[in-house]
Amino acid sequence: MFSLKQPKPTFKSYLLPQADDNIASEPRIKKLEPVLLPGEIVVNEVNFVRKCIATDTSQYDLWGKLVCTNFKISFITDDPMPLQKFHYKNLLLGEHDVPLTCIEQIVTVNDTKRKQKVLGPNQKLKFNPTELIIYCKDFRIVRFRFDEAGPESAKKVCLAIAHYSQPTDLQLLFAFEYVGEIYHNPAKKVNGIDPGGGGGGIGNASGQQTPLFETYSDWDREIKRTGASEWRVCSVNEGYMISTCLPEYFVVPSSLADQDLKLYSYSFIGRRMPLWSWNHPNGSALVRMANIKDVLQQRRIDQRICNAITRSHPLRSDVYKSDLDKCLPNIQEVQAAHIKLKQLCVNEPFDETEEKWLSSLENTRWLEYIRAFLKHSAELVYMMECKHVSVVLQEEEGRDLSCLTASLIQVMLDPYFRTIVGFQSLIQKEWVMAGYQFLDRCNHLKRSDKESPLFLMFLDCVWQLLEQYPAAFEFSEVYLTILYDSARISLFGTFLFNCPHQRVKESTEFAISKNIQLGDEKGLRFPCVWDWSLQFSSRDRLLFHNPLYIGKSAPSMHNGALWTFKRSKKNYSSTLRGVPPTLKNGIISEQEFLPRRNSLILKLKPDFFQPAEGQTHSMEQFFRDWFAKPVDLHGIILPHLSGTQIKLWKLCYFRWVPEAQINHGGSITAFHRVSLLADEVDMLNRSLRQYKSNSSLQGHCSELDQSRMYFRANGLNDTSGAPDFLSSSFPFSPVGNLCRRSILGTPLSKFLSGAKIWLSTETLANED
Repeated sequence: MFSLKQPKPTFKSYLLPQADDNIASEPRIKKLEPVLLPGEIVVNEVNFVRKCIATDTSQYDLWGKLVCTNFKISFITDDPMPLQKFHYKNLLLGEHDVPLTCIEQIVTVNDTKRKQKVLGPNQKLKFNPTELIIYCKDFRIVRFRFDEAGPESAKKVCLAIAHYSQPTDLQLLFAFEYVGEIYHNPAKKVNGIDPGGGGGGIGNASGQQTPLFETYSDWDREIKRTGASEWRVCSVNEGYMISTCLPEYFVVPSSLADQDLKLYSYSFIGRRMPLWSWNHPNGSALVRMANIKDVLQQRRIDQRICNAITRSHPLRSDVYKSDLDKCLPNIQEVQAAHIKLKQLCVNEPFDETEEKWLSSLENTRWLEYIRAFLKHSAELVYMMECKHVSVVLQEEEGRDLSCLTASLIQVMLDPYFRTIVGFQSLIQKEWVMAGYQFLDRCNHLKRSDKESPLFLMFLDCVWQLLEQYPAAFEFSEVYLTILYDSARISLFGTFLFNCPHQRVKESTEFAISKNIQLGDEKGLRFPCVWDWSLQFSSRDRLLFHNPLYIGKSAPSMHNGALWTFKRSKKNYSSTLRGVPPTLKNGIISEQEFLPRRNSLILKLKPDFFQPAEGQTHSMEQFFRDWFAKPVDLHGIILPHLSGTQIKLWKLCYFRWVPEAQINHGGSITAFHRVSLLADEVDMLNRSLRQYKSNSSLQGHCSELDQSRMYFRANGLNDTSGAPDFLSSSFPFSPVGNLCRRSILGTPLSKFLSGAKIWLSTETLANED
């Protein structure tokens, strides 16, 4: 029986009311909650965590809650970020968030027991961690302390991060849960827009969208755009009936019948038949092909394919075959160079001179491999441009080195691919639809034996061209860097799969398991990375545009009518200066291959591409003539390849290093000033249009009145200085992302001092 007797007063009964209020409000941090996307759930969290901003002092550290979801790790705080004046906001990720697929290594530390352990997905942790260090694939390092947090809670959140950042199955990646939630709740919107798999987003002024090359019509339009009249769209692989690593639609010579293609496909590795990539105006074609595995039939099939390509050329020119496996570094060598580059840029503790640092950079071979890809691509450009022959890129499977080489050739030859929409369509065509293995090469499932940063190397090669010919590209280096980061976000179907068939197969299986009705759709539709509005505001997306770009034509008013005029194609500033005497028209001479002190060039592999002697002379003459003339920004561009002109991409690799940051310095200062000048020119044009326009043109002019520049002039003759938040890492902020000793005013030779990260399992005390 329950007693109804009045309870005796307790000590708590006599506490003042305001004391109770104070006790209730004490865990203020617990009220902080993460912003979750559709399908995103919190799997573990811990309060009273300290995010370290510097290793030599704790005065700037932030207090908050560390949360692990099935998409990201998120640090939530009310404290303002110290020492930071600007932050480039990603609408999918908070200021302190890291996507799980961007995590490379997780290290837990116990100060008292002097133990540290690299956490795997199914490992146990027998000590209570006092510190957690997250090493990211984009060269970031994030460090958390658990001094005031509950020891068991800290251990659980560390184990949760290790488990969810290293999934064992593709369908465990967050994109599947996200899309599943969207299909079940179609009314949900992300950032106020439909999060479906469209190809819209950032386009040109006319609102042009990025073709995804998933349909017959996209390929047909590309054939017509390039004038490839002797080529046709083939649907023999519809439903992936022939090859699971080819797109459903691709382009082949018109003289090859579908029945022949089906027959020949059995002889190619992966049944990857020859794929058309692009057509030169002179009729030369760029074709990709896997190796023929049937030795007995190799000569006959190879001859049949080459004859078909020859007949597709208006001049019936010969076919030039390039064996990329013999001409270029392989994916393992590229991966090894990337690891060395990461160690050098982020975690090499040394106090040597700048000369030693440059020598260490040379020893990574990263710049050497960039030079090799650019050089070989330029030589194949010569074959198509000058010799008028079709080029066949041959590789074992035809889905690694050929992606990079084919893309570089087209960037050099076709100005359309130097626009934003064109560049995005190039990646769709030559990487996504051609079966580049993003899942394995980006190592989303932590299978390191297949990892290789070929896509990053491609973006780096494009950046080299952008650096040498800034007026030839519509996009900026910020765009290239953001594109690289987007490959590490497990939301976009663009960079999630090894081939289109894998997307259809895996997403169909997932849909069946979740009772999702697909109807006539071929698999689930994942968000497309080209829909940049999912990640950035329209204002922030203006940073993707290059203010130095000279477009094909520009609008003008004449007698009240809208006319267009071609802008100058000549650029005398970027091509006729600084060419070293040893550079033979973009091709490095023999003495340039000799190792020398302070050189960024090492002797290339002996089996790299060696043209015949007569052809070499003709090629050198072609490059000599080309470099002697002003550049046609809407024609071909060729790379400068000397040691001084192949550079390290500082914004991409140094942006998270506080010691490497230059306040009010770096290329962003020129970007800022040019943006102001371009905006002033736009203001003058708008004033002229307003003065000369009539009522019939009001609607059209209003579309052109919006500023194209992120940095805008305050008026004509704007003399204001650069904003205080500008630095060499803009628009990224290294504050709080790389925790090492702060050194102000030190030379380049010391800016990497004191960092020890990316610890291997051999160097860690893994005993529990």
